[in-house]
Amino acid sequence: MNLPNIIRPEHTFIGVSAPTKWRALQTIADKAAKAFSVDGQTILKALEAREKLGSTGIGNGIAIPHAAIDGMTSPRGLLIRFAQPLDFEAIDDIATDIAFVLLFGENNRGEYLNVLSAIARQLQSDGVLAAMRKARTVDEFYSDFIADSRV
Repeated sequence: MNLPNIIRPEHTFIGVSAPTKWRALQTIADKAAKAFSVDGQTILKALEAREKLGSTGIGNGIAIPHAAIDGMTSPRGLLIRFAQPLDFEAIDDIATDIAFVLLFGENNRGEYLNVLSAIARQLQSDGVLAAMRKARTVDEFYSDFIADSRV
């Protein structure tokens, strides 16, 4: 799984402000709409519907909001670091500061699981999350996630 094909540098953001999970989803939908030329309300409704099934906050300050979006032909993502950690109703009750947003077409559900696995493997590498949290620029933040080695 080639994560740089799914989450690109230009779809990476740091310092994103959102007071609540629901406002964060709205901000995410707006950014995704611009990035992927898909209707923002369609994205927001899909993300909200998924979140109502159960929190996408997976713990350790990480959330992976995701949804199937009509018209998307391949999985695409955003990488976001919030300005302030927010309550994403994660399973460990730790506030979320980093979100991996994944959007995919109805026909790409299997591929989505592969992307989740690739993200999980990357996050298991020593120092990845710590480096991402210390990054001062968008380029550093993205590179810390994508790079194969950490200093």
